[in-house]
Amino acid sequence: MSLAETVRKTFVPIHREGYPFIAAFAAATLVLGLVSYTLFWIGLILTVWCTYFFRDPTRVTPLDDRLVISPADGVVATVGPAVPPKELGLGADELLRISVFMNVFSCHVNRAPVRGRIARIEYRPGKFLNAELDKASSENERNGIVIDGPHGPVAAVQIAGLVARRIVCWAEAGDSIGVGERIGLIRFGSRVDVYLPAGATPRVAVGQTAVAGETVIADFGSEIAAPLVRVG
Repeated sequence: MSLAETVRKTFVPIHREGYPFIAAFAAATLVLGLVSYTLFWIGLILTVWCTYFFRDPTRVTPLDDRLVISPADGVVATVGPAVPPKELGLGADELLRISVFMNVFSCHVNRAPVRGRIARIEYRPGKFLNAELDKASSENERNGIVIDGPHGPVAAVQIAGLVARRIVCWAEAGDSIGVGERIGLIRFGSRVDVYLPAGATPRVAVGQTAVAGETVIADFGSEIAAPLVRVG
């Protein structure tokens, strides 16, 4: 492997959403450096953290319609039945919900859990409770994306957390989207809930680490050993 290739693989790309924040942190660091050497180093550490926060690494996504892929990096917080938010239009019955909690060190680029057509996108303002709490699903600011997938509607709900104050959604209603494609980002700590139709079987447990665009969190009877993948 050449030196250039080694460098390219070592440094993870930064999403453009982070550029203004990184620039602001860097500028503040320079100003702090005029005041105090100690403050300069604190600002530099925070600038490095901000850069790390907005990383957008390449992911290798399994391409199999029977698989449901994690929409977020983080720790699986809940696996079980739950009534989806009313605005999603998925009814009042309980569906399988799998939640992935992202802390401030997780990659916050969110990805589509299944392929299909985006049926609706619903934003709701709300509170900024700790995203690890179960009531955060119904009380916090959130943005729901419903995808008409091969096995029925699948919803991915971006939920703001205690620190997060901005949900970014790049998807648009009516668009077709592939599994593992980028759908949005939540700034500075949050959670994503996935609601699945009947027939889905969870393949993760609470406490397990999930990787957006790669980890299989549920399936619809898949038994394949070596799935096709997308690098993106």
